[in-house]
Amino acid sequence: MRAPQFCLTLLSLLALASCSPSNQIYDYNPIPSNTKQLEKKKMARSPLIGKRPLTQPSTPAPAPNCKAVCIIDPRTGKILFEYNARTRRQVASTQKLVTALCVVEAGRLSEEATIKASDKKCPRIRMDLSTGDRYRRIDLLRALLTSSYNDVANTLARDSAGSVPAFVNKMNDKARRMGMHDTHFVNPNGLPGAQYSTARDMAIAACWAYNNTVIRRCVGTYQYYFLLNSGKTRRIKSTNRLMRDYSWVNGLKTGYTNAAGRCLISSGTYNDSSVIVVVLGSAKRNIWRESEKYLKWSLQLP
Repeated sequence: MRAPQFCLTLLSLLALASCSPSNQIYDYNPIPSNTKQLEKKKMARSPLIGKRPLTQPSTPAPAPNCKAVCIIDPRTGKILFEYNARTRRQVASTQKLVTALCVVEAGRLSEEATIKASDKKCPRIRMDLSTGDRYRRIDLLRALLTSSYNDVANTLARDSAGSVPAFVNKMNDKARRMGMHDTHFVNPNGLPGAQYSTARDMAIAACWAYNNTVIRRCVGTYQYYFLLNSGKTRRIKSTNRLMRDYSWVNGLKTGYTNAAGRCLISSGTYNDSSVIVVVLGSAKRNIWRESEKYLKWSLQLP
């Protein structure tokens, strides 16, 4: 999809969402009733999108040290910089943003999903909730987006569509409707398989996710306590280290497999402007610096 077309699509979505009664799901309070937020002032961050469009920095973008980059303004859809952005590759757990979009689109987030043993037949990272326990979909969604649990992705997919394969079909349909024309998914969690996307396509998905109030607040949580059915609590901590280091970083999603390398879709808001940075195929020692340098460049921070 060409950038101007995407801008029009995104702006049309926002205009429709602001006046349509069917948008009530996006106003749903995403703070789960069975969790309590850690009261740490330094973790506080605004969940709002900046009101000012990004301006193109006067300095050239830093040289990439990864396989692919795409930097986009989530308010307008304008791309500030891209590198190998149309090259198809695996994107690991960053595709859970599309999983989240499909779950939110299905609605009924206050209803409960039942944990099944089949959900846990996947590699770590797993939350390993007890089979038969029931949790609200919004609670599971928040855990998924904060700590990237593969088994929780399976639970939400199966519960939402009746089966994981049926849900994956919904993911691919959603991707096409969003304009992700170089994307194909085979699972809801990003584990290795015959699937692919691109930095540009994931930037489009990230814009849609960031413009969704429910998802934006979930990915903007650094850590909190999850109340288990047993009455015990478990600390859920974000896999996004940049959120620990900078209060102006407010999302979105990490990812890693051997096939995909280190991936990070990060977002930040500063001086009333917001940006989304997609970095794919980086190395463990570089992913945080790579994302940080592009966030600071695009927001014109020192």
